[in-house]
Amino acid sequence: MTSLQMRAVAAILRLTRKPGTATVERAHRRIAARKRPSAPPAALRRRHSVSSRQVEGFPCHTVAPKGRPAARGAVYIHGGSYINGMAPQHWTLVSRLADAGVRVDVPDYGLAPGHTYREAYPFLTTVYRRLLDEMDPATVTIAGDSAGAGLALGFAQTLEDHGLPQPRGLVLISPWLDLTLGDPAVAAAEARDPWLTRIGLVEAGSAWADGDDPAAPRLSPMNGRLTGIAPTQVYVGTRDLLYPDVLRFQKRAAAEGLQVELTVRDGAVHVYPLIPVPEGRAASRVIVRDVAS
Repeated sequence: MTSLQMRAVAAILRLTRKPGTATVERAHRRIAARKRPSAPPAALRRRHSVSSRQVEGFPCHTVAPKGRPAARGAVYIHGGSYINGMAPQHWTLVSRLADAGVRVDVPDYGLAPGHTYREAYPFLTTVYRRLLDEMDPATVTIAGDSAGAGLALGFAQTLEDHGLPQPRGLVLISPWLDLTLGDPAVAAAEARDPWLTRIGLVEAGSAWADGDDPAAPRLSPMNGRLTGIAPTQVYVGTRDLLYPDVLRFQKRAAAEGLQVELTVRDGAVHVYPLIPVPEGRAASRVIVRDVAS
């Protein structure tokens, strides 16, 4: 049963967020808007051991347990339609992971329209390579939400090209797997989704692709190879525009031998594990447990 809190969040999102990308003009204004700082908040720095450095010209933050070694590692790639940086709910999940003994590397990749996927992949490759200099890949998880989850899967598809091993697993929260959103089922999903619009996402994806084919695997990892990818956990709600593509991904994964554990929450909205409602808190606890164990 969907909680009252989740229903309230959905109602608020439909009133306050969905109209902002309901037309091409509004979507373009959102894309061009000034980017908010993504630095770790002061409360996070007080609670954990936090360091920041430049990698390939972009910031990368490491959040680790304070006063004790990290038993596990993670790379967390944030969502935001490739046009928005880290939000408070992202840092909350990172903090919970650090509480559980996980070192979390947070690559602050460049956002569209000023930056594109062409810069993000080399950046992530260097971040991951340097993490593996310090930690065994069998202890490392690559995780992300929404656009960041799509980027996480696309990145995992390139590891073999760079002679890098797969991590122990992937955690994908409401992954954006197909920038084109061309599945006919997306229209019905959009009507149920109180937050996302196809127009807004397609325009943001176009800015991220910067003239390249949005269906190419590094932009739409749904179309990339799935054999040899690490075991993958996926979380999605039924009131998510991206839900149909997640179901398509699950079918493809089964056909190609990728181990996927799919958690579908009825009535839940986009990136629900990041939202402070009962369904989100329950999913967040499971994610933290699995990454830290």
